Amino acid sequence: MVNADHGGRPAEGFGATATGGVRTRLRVVRLGLWLIAALLAARQVTVVLATPRGERLTDLETWVGPNGVLHVNGSLYDSTRFTGTPFGGLALKPLTRSAEQALGWGWTFGTLLLVVALGLTAARALPQPVSRRTALVAAPVAISLLMLSLPVRNTLWLGQTSIIPVLLVLLGCFAAHGQRTSGLLIGVAAALQPTLLLFTPLLWFTGRRRAALATGVTFAACTGLAWAAMPHDSYRYWVHHMAGVGLGGPADDLANQSLHGALLRLGLNGPLEVALFLSLGAAVAVLALRRAVRYFRDGQLLLAVAITGCAALVVSPTAWQHQLLWVLLAVPGRVGRRASDRYVWPVTVVLVMTLPAKMILPDMASLTSLRDNVVVLAALAAATAVPFLSRTSPYYRSPLPVAYAPAVPARWRHVPLVPALRRVLTRPNLLLELLLLRVTYAAYSKVRLAATGGSNSAGRAEAEEHGRQIHDLERALRLDIEHWVNHTVVGIDWLRDFFDHYYTSFHFVVPLAVLAVLYGRRPGDYRWARSALGFATLLALVGFWLYPLAPPRLMPTLGFIDTVHGTQDFTQPDYGTLTALTNQYAAMPSLHFGWALWCGLVIAVLAQRWWTKALGLLHPLCTACAIVATANHWVLDAAGGALVVAVGFGLTHLLQGPRARTVTAAAEVSSGSSDLRKDRTPS
Repeated sequence: MVNADHGGRPAEGFGATATGGVRTRLRVVRLGLWLIAALLAARQVTVVLATPRGERLTDLETWVGPNGVLHVNGSLYDSTRFTGTPFGGLALKPLTRSAEQALGWGWTFGTLLLVVALGLTAARALPQPVSRRTALVAAPVAISLLMLSLPVRNTLWLGQTSIIPVLLVLLGCFAAHGQRTSGLLIGVAAALQPTLLLFTPLLWFTGRRRAALATGVTFAACTGLAWAAMPHDSYRYWVHHMAGVGLGGPADDLANQSLHGALLRLGLNGPLEVALFLSLGAAVAVLALRRAVRYFRDGQLLLAVAITGCAALVVSPTAWQHQLLWVLLAVPGRVGRRASDRYVWPVTVVLVMTLPAKMILPDMASLTSLRDNVVVLAALAAATAVPFLSRTSPYYRSPLPVAYAPAVPARWRHVPLVPALRRVLTRPNLLLELLLLRVTYAAYSKVRLAATGGSNSAGRAEAEEHGRQIHDLERALRLDIEHWVNHTVVGIDWLRDFFDHYYTSFHFVVPLAVLAVLYGRRPGDYRWARSALGFATLLALVGFWLYPLAPPRLMPTLGFIDTVHGTQDFTQPDYGTLTALTNQYAAMPSLHFGWALWCGLVIAVLAQRWWTKALGLLHPLCTACAIVATANHWVLDAAGGALVVAVGFGLTHLLQGPRARTVTAAAEVSSGSSDLRKDRTPS
């Protein structure tokens, strides 16, 4: 299973026609990617080493520290703190004599080097054919993704050893010379993480039988050595704990992303759960091995290894967060016939492996089971279900192209159009859109809250000072109508109820409805409108960060009435369930008005009937009245919202070109795509 035939050596050069400009740009891009990887690595190391002792490398301290389990006279498994195999404990024993500070620095930088080696090995293992461009940028991209991933961050923070088995397997599969050396490396990895013995049948059924035998012999030798050196510990691990079951914490903990943990979280337990776990685990292992063998013979060795590793995670009794790197290695698998679908799988995997589950899926009761098991579901999908394309498929290298509107010249010569924002006429992938929408909103919410130091009280003084500045400016401009409007509306019950309901109910509903209609009926305009909304929201976040502003209802001495939340005790304010989760000082610019204005403009531009256009423009007018009447915004906040929306549309026009308005062009492109699809249908 040596990498000589299937390594990442570029199969295509630039050729004699490649220009020096292309080479220069590629060098600059590659240098930039390596710089990003270096910065991410430096940041991770800084975060770990800047953390006080006792809070960093806690697992390593638990093992080899002065009071660690490797110092005790009894069994390593008298408590559940040590989760490794007896062979792992035997390998760590020499470290117990190291000085704590030296061990911390050495362990952190050693782990960093292992991550770099893992990224380089994975980059070299990409299936042929690989373009020179991909080969040059693959290594820094792989290392950057590893640095961002939760398993690597968790490993660095805790001082875990879980990167070592993954690296040993990859070295055995792609770097070792000779099957015996390959089996030796994989056997040692299995001695550290027993479920990696699943690679033995993969080696056997792919014709690497010497490597398979060497793996089994090495595993038996390492385990036997540990048994001879620590018989009591080995008995406790292999017999009493049944290969580590129950070590490291409760098996139903959210951190245990294995099939066993998922079944326990679903409420199953006892003999029924054990029987179901064993039967499903066996089915997953068999199906995953069949798929891995098929992709191995297809020349996609890295994908075959990733599928087997994902299966090992699923069937393991416990798979803690620092052991989940196998899922990330499945990123290179290609899924989908259309070019627009190619990003769904890699983006999903990267998001699952780099972001907490609560950022990917909303906190809804109906999604709790899915959110709690998102990583094991990704591993299960990679191992058994995702239809990765074969290299023999005509769509593997040449997917169905994306339909673009005719090219247009840039607005200004020194500001070129951005290729990623080209005027696409086809409908984007719905799953990818929903996933990115959810993650973007979660990031938006976190940035809003972080703008005041993570809490509303942290930025109160500055926000109130800015509120006084805005109030004085409005008085100078004779725009200070908020107090009069607020008290007038409070005196009219039905009008107060109307504006309260409008303020709380339509902020998200209308923009989502507009996006949904555009996605279904006007896909070309959907991308145009979505880009403008994204730019406007990004600019608003900058405003929230630079200028936290207290809205009228949070100005203690001005006499405004909070019609939505009632009269406030400013020493202990209560804004409902969002009191601690939302930045109450994210008022300038007003995205309530900004998003409403975006909706109104999009409807006015795209709607065909005059009354639909009028209704669309009525929405921002009602929103402006609502935000002032409920004392949630100043008039100038609405002006700020209008400004960011205008700049958002302007940036879209500048970087993307004018909106694609020609239905004829879209129809022609769609027809051409249909003809192309017919021509390329496999016989």
